[in-house]
Amino acid sequence: MLPIRDNIPSRRFPAITLALIAANTLVFLWELQLGPRMLERAFVELAIIPVRYSIPEIAESFSLSEQVLPFFSSMFLHGGWLHLIGNMWTLWIFGDNVEDRLGRWKYLLLYLASGVAAALLHIYTNLGSQVPTIGASGAIAGVMGAYFRFYPQARVETIIPPFIFGPYFVLPAVLFLGWWFLLQFFNGALSLGAGSRGFGGIAWWAHVGGFAFGVVVCLFARRPRAVYYDDEGF
Repeated sequence: MLPIRDNIPSRRFPAITLALIAANTLVFLWELQLGPRMLERAFVELAIIPVRYSIPEIAESFSLSEQVLPFFSSMFLHGGWLHLIGNMWTLWIFGDNVEDRLGRWKYLLLYLASGVAAALLHIYTNLGSQVPTIGASGAIAGVMGAYFRFYPQARVETIIPPFIFGPYFVLPAVLFLGWWFLLQFFNGALSLGAGSRGFGGIAWWAHVGGFAFGVVVCLFARRPRAVYYDDEGF
């Protein structure tokens, strides 16, 4: 299922959400300017590659800063237009309300910390992988986890691909996001059994780690203020 929109209007301009979307887009445009060889080198330097951290003989070839940088740079890299658009669309739907709830700088900190948590769990579950992992989905999963915590009764309009013209379904956020999380978890479990990074090149455990981090961190936030929905939902 793909989210189309939710029924919670933003109370203020989502500056950080838009800034993150702009930053991801600009980095992707930079990627497009690189030739195949330079792009491959950029991924080696800036993406998360588990063996760089799990094998001492490889890890010692990199300085501390070179090891830390990919935890942040990898979440701004994408493998194609569909990868970028899917991530940014999801961030737009859920990010503005979480930014409202947390405030701009705490929201930005949550986003970045969720991306780091996602990368750490991905490394732990793929210790021998030499495949570069990129994308904002781990950080965005953290935002989705925060939304799950703060707005469980919100309604999310969704569609099931490839039927882009309908039918549309309106689901409670707790059901939509809960189902999404379970899919990530079970696919991650299957990928562990297969001894691979993940089916279809997807870092399932990064999604699990980001979402769980977002939920757990936001459990310690003060109780959300009452949210008033319009009568028709949308």
